[in-house]
Amino acid sequence: MKFITFCIYDVAKFADVAQASDKNSKIPGQKLLAMYGCLGKAFDGVPPNSLVAISVRETDSSDALAAALLNLSLAGATVWAVPVMEMPVGGVVAEAKKLQK
Repeated sequence: MKFITFCIYDVAKFADVAQASDKNSKIPGQKLLAMYGCLGKAFDGVPPNSLVAISVRETDSSDALAAALLNLSLAGATVWAVPVMEMPVGGVVAEAKKLQK
């Protein structure tokens, strides 16, 4: 299953969160597909002097996802994961029809 993960943390926690992120790359049962660091205010409600990282990951189990989120949380980040479904470009209507059967 694929997830978009949002990770918000105080800039002072950058080294700790970076270390936890590197540790997460070794967790079996998950694959990090993409990672983005927001260079500006990502969205309303982000506290001043905070960094936002957004990643796309694929996990085999809830245990793998929980291990990754726990590592980041222990490093001082606020983290949440949103399950996502890949949609074909130009084929959303056909995909929606398949889902409605």
